Amino acid sequence: MTQVQHGGSPGNPRRSGGGRGGDRVMVPEADFESYYGRQIVKPAPWEHDIAIYLFTGGVAAGSSLLAAGADLTGRPALRRVARFGSLTSLLVSVGALVHDLGKPSRFLNMLRVAKPTSPMSVGTWILSLHGPFAGVAAVAEIAAMLPARWKRGPVRLLLALGRPAGIVGALTAPPVAAYTGVLLSDTATPAWHSAFKEIPFVFCGSAAAASGGLGLLGAPVAEAGPARAFAVGGALVELATEQQMEKSMGLSAETLHQGRPGRLMRASKALTVAGALGALAGRRNRVVSAVSGAALMAGSLCTRLGVYEAGIASAKDPKYTVVPQRERVDRGEPVRYRS
Repeated sequence: MTQVQHGGSPGNPRRSGGGRGGDRVMVPEADFESYYGRQIVKPAPWEHDIAIYLFTGGVAAGSSLLAAGADLTGRPALRRVARFGSLTSLLVSVGALVHDLGKPSRFLNMLRVAKPTSPMSVGTWILSLHGPFAGVAAVAEIAAMLPARWKRGPVRLLLALGRPAGIVGALTAPPVAAYTGVLLSDTATPAWHSAFKEIPFVFCGSAAAASGGLGLLGAPVAEAGPARAFAVGGALVELATEQQMEKSMGLSAETLHQGRPGRLMRASKALTVAGALGALAGRRNRVVSAVSGAALMAGSLCTRLGVYEAGIASAKDPKYTVVPQRERVDRGEPVRYRS
């Protein structure tokens, strides 16, 4: 009688004595890519509001940094654009988050506790700390535009608070730009979790490119030097860390090249490269600078949307959960990632 057992390989079936003819057939080991074709990881219950939240939060943070630098170096037009851009982006970001939560009280409820081990809790507190200072700096900018006869009493005090508030806003800006990457990578979503080392740096570079692009879009070329440097530097960081991120993601990097996420990521790279080159070439041309700034902002938005949708796609396909786990087991590594 022929005996069938699991554990062989298709290229080299093992045989041993026993039974008629002395053969024992070893069945090739199954190649598991799913659990009966079902999802193993539940996709994040977020809508595209969160992708907008990721993008506008980065623009708000980068613009606060740029505004503080412009203020300290005597570039009032760039400072004005950056402060207004920061406040507007911040309001859109919080609005998108609240809309995704369903009602404002849920956002306020997150401020009832501070949990250092929760990126969402820490991020909520960082955003709540950053927002008021960015708001005061922007309102001070509006006050500076008032007629001289109105700049008395409270308005004069507000003008005096503009620079200190802007500096505090700049100091709290880097965590605002980075924590959203930590928030995504702290989930069980394969594409996000496998990129936990690089994704915060990708988001920080993307934030710098977008906010620098906003400065190029709104400020005159005579004052746009810091915005140009910020934008080009951010674009380089974003492109370099994206490349490294794809290498470290393993199998789940496929999601960055397929379907809608793939189209968004390709558009992101094309727009970011074109925007950075245009920013360098358009040092004295207002139109070229503005178009380059718009391209950098669009590229940053595509990055956030692409990463977001790649994560959702990786959660829907069980292959991106099962195969990497089996590979880690075969290598003798922990099944779960450890940071």
